Amino acid sequence: MRKQAFFWVFATIVFVLFLTVFSSILLPFVAGLALAYFLDPVADRLERFGMSRLLATCVILITFVVALVLGLIIIVPVLVTQMAEFISKFPGYFTQLQALIAHQDSEWLKKYLGMNSTVIQDNLSGFLKQGASFLTTLLQSLWNSGKSLIDLAGLFVVTPVVAFYMLLDWDRMVDKIDSWVPRDHVKTVRQIAREMDDAIAGFIRGQGTLCLILGTFYALGLTLTGLNFGLLIGLFAGLISFIPYIGSIVGLVLAIGVALVQFWPDWIMVVVVACVFFTGQFIEGNILQPKLVGKSVGLHPVWLMFALFAFGSLLGFTGMLIAVPAAAAVGVLVRFVINRYLESPLYKSSNGEN
Repeated sequence: MRKQAFFWVFATIVFVLFLTVFSSILLPFVAGLALAYFLDPVADRLERFGMSRLLATCVILITFVVALVLGLIIIVPVLVTQMAEFISKFPGYFTQLQALIAHQDSEWLKKYLGMNSTVIQDNLSGFLKQGASFLTTLLQSLWNSGKSLIDLAGLFVVTPVVAFYMLLDWDRMVDKIDSWVPRDHVKTVRQIAREMDDAIAGFIRGQGTLCLILGTFYALGLTLTGLNFGLLIGLFAGLISFIPYIGSIVGLVLAIGVALVQFWPDWIMVVVVACVFFTGQFIEGNILQPKLVGKSVGLHPVWLMFALFAFGSLLGFTGMLIAVPAAAAVGVLVRFVINRYLESPLYKSSNGEN
């Protein structure tokens, strides 16, 4: 047991060192592995329909690449244009929103908040400076990590190739890894692996699909209301909805802020914009979340956010990609260790009492 513990501790240290040393080139390989893991159930289903593994892999990846190319041609240019315009107009929007909130007729501010419009303007200006500084630092960090990781064209070339071979050999790789497990502990390891797979699959496949559906709903809903940058805000809010409440709150604040500047004093349109997010939250909580994710994931929002920050600081953008599955895997291991501890003499008294 001691030798096995030493071996696995040593293997973990080597694995962490490997990730740290080669973090600058791991992005396309991690992305390809994640893509293969995401699409493996589709390949298995196509195999049950009579396709060979090779044919199923080719069909899946060709479909994915075609959809990706169409998205890059149709949606990405619009998003880039809206993002550039939003960044350029953001200070003006904030100034108009500031003036709208801290209007010269600000008796209600004094009555309910105990402050006048000048204090409101100063506070909002300070908030704008801090937010702009944080956003600049974040974007600069992402840009630097992106430049050091790999060229964007290389990412789109290498990732599909890695995904193809991983998806083609997925079942054989799983069987090979299973054959390396010590035979005395194979049942326990398989049980842990199944629980990890359930947790990761429940979040990556379930929550990933949920985010795509929500992003599409928010983008279409906000665009139909005529909101400026509706497509950008909607997709952004949907794609960060994997962190509970964060996506909807951030999207709601951005959308309401833009709607106030754009539509005021037509408050009905502001309410319509808010209703898009409230409807999305209702659909997510009552339909999508129970159907797609369920209750088997077991990832606490605080633990998830900590994992994103921790892995992002260690490995950059690559770390953010592996943060969620790593958090799910660590959660399973922690629950396993706690259960073993509760069943051990370390927890129970010598006379068997708890």
